Formats: sequence, structure tokens, C-alpha cells
Amino acid sequence: MALEHLFQGSALNAVDAKGRVSVPAFLRTVIERRGDSRTIVLAKHEQFAALSAYDPAYAALKHSKLERLLEKEELNAEAHLEYQQRNLMAFAATEEVPYDSSGRIVLPPMMRRKGGIADLALFLGTGETFQIWNPMTFLEDPRIPEDMKDIARYRLEERGVSA
Repeated sequence: MALEHLFQGSALNAVDAKGRVSVPAFLRTVIERRGDSRTIVLAKHEQFAALSAYDPAYAALKHSKLERLLEKEELNAEAHLEYQQRNLMAFAATEEVPYDSSGRIVLPPMMRRKGGIADLALFLGTGETFQIWNPMTFLEDPRIPEDMKDIARYRLEERGVSA
């Protein structure tokens, strides 16, 4: 199963004290094209101090990918344990959040903590999924290319925030 619609683009939105943030329209459009759900699945990103986000339809695709990995490694004695560990991370450590008609979600406190999200959320499309970052954490990460950091700096300047 291939995904026909991909997440692309970037935006910076304010997060209020209750954790409410507006998900950019260009991301919501992809979610709605992929299925009829107005829901986002949030998870701690595997490598970065950020959140990974996607639509519920992608969760099924993710499960299929994990099963294919297990099939490739079925002769490996530790493959089943690794499969179980990956499933725990992929599904138990997630939260589904609906968005309202204006595109707002409430970031659950655990996800805000795991992503280090404070008063601003940087949304970045990454193809099959999108990421939600604290923009300052994004700028400080040495693994992020400078060209990408320029995008974050530009988004901050648009809001009158110096990086």
C-alpha cells in the first residue's frame, strides 16, 4: 500500500497555556485526503527531540511495515523480541487527538513533554509523516542541516521572534 498524498511544507504556530495549537491547513488537507478521520496520531520521534505525527490510516501502513520486517528476519532468534519492542514504541507510546473545525488540537501533556513543546510549535512535513518541534530545540540540534535551520529562522522572524 503506497501513500498517494504526502506531507510537505512548514509552519510555526503558537501554543497556548492549555496546549491548544492550530494544525496548519496544508497538513490537515493531507489527513483528510488519506481518510475521513479528523484525527492526528502523535508519538515521540525515534531519533529527534520532537514529535512524529500522522493520520490514523498511516498507522495501519506502519503496522504492515513492521510485520514485513519481522518476516524478513524470522530466522533471527531476536527478531520477535525486536518486533514486540517496535510495536510498543509504534503503538503504545502514541496518542490520538482530534482537531476541531478550525484545525485546533490540544497537545496532551505527555506529548508536550516528550516533544519539548512550549509556546511555539514548528510543523515540518516529512513525506509519510510530519514532525512537530520546539523551534529552539530544532535550531540547537547539530544533526539538522543549516538550510533547514534557515526555514525555522525565517518562520520565527515572521512572528517577530529572534533566534
